[in-house]
Amino acid sequence: MRAAEDIEDYRASRVGAYLEVPLGMVFCARESLWGFALWGRPGVDDVRRIPLLIDDELGPGVAPHASLCDLRYLEEADAGSFSPLIKYLTSNAEAIGSRLTRVAVVRPGGVLGMIVAGFHDVIGSRYPVQVFEDFQAAAAWVDGAEIADELDAAIGEASQRFAALVRLRRWLDDNIACASLDRAARAIARAPRSLQRDLESARSSFRRELEAARVRRAKRLLAGTDDSLTRIAYEIGCASPQHFSALFRRLSGVSPSAWRTLRRAGVHSSLDPRQGPAARRPRSTRARSSSIR
Repeated sequence: MRAAEDIEDYRASRVGAYLEVPLGMVFCARESLWGFALWGRPGVDDVRRIPLLIDDELGPGVAPHASLCDLRYLEEADAGSFSPLIKYLTSNAEAIGSRLTRVAVVRPGGVLGMIVAGFHDVIGSRYPVQVFEDFQAAAAWVDGAEIADELDAAIGEASQRFAALVRLRRWLDDNIACASLDRAARAIARAPRSLQRDLESARSSFRRELEAARVRRAKRLLAGTDDSLTRIAYEIGCASPQHFSALFRRLSGVSPSAWRTLRRAGVHSSLDPRQGPAARRPRSTRARSSSIR
């Protein structure tokens, strides 16, 4: 199967192609078999992309087809995060029912797998749905046995890039003082160029991940110690207190001293620095967890 470069490329030639999106993938193996995969801990923004792309399956000229939904690499399924998908499926039940001939769902293990298995029982469906633990069996049930290996490999490689990003963030949290791209790549068993590609696929970069890790460490120190801002700045690897304040404000929307004051007053910042540099104002509610940890 062909990896599409972007959404325009995918829509221009969908048959035999797949498109990676953050924490997921959509594909059209052939005209009679479409599908998607999700992995990790997708948030609302990650899940919201899936219905927008599934909607292509309802477009003019699309023949009735089967669907393969691979959820085996999910680590968490928050009901709020999946609300856009639930709303889409219920709002478009008639149109979807007229196009889908059957749906195979590959579930994760444990309790999460039990939740996934009962998903269609709750929302209902107008087509046969079968839940599997084995990807090959699921692909065979939707007449996709001949492309199962290729599709499995594409999903596996994409989810591995996600896993590399998780390992990188954990390593950065413990090695902020000596962090470099080469050291990080060696520590998580990736070549530096491969790690850079992983980050590009996740719409990130090593510099962005390093800055986010510095702010995460700074927040722990601000909340748990009485260390001065100067001491914290040097501990997290900033060249100066001014550099630290500018970085912290850019990723969190407030200064370090203001954040410490708000934190100790019981107010939590609404921004997880791993989500990006856009500044947001603090709210009185607990911050939403990042979709990747």
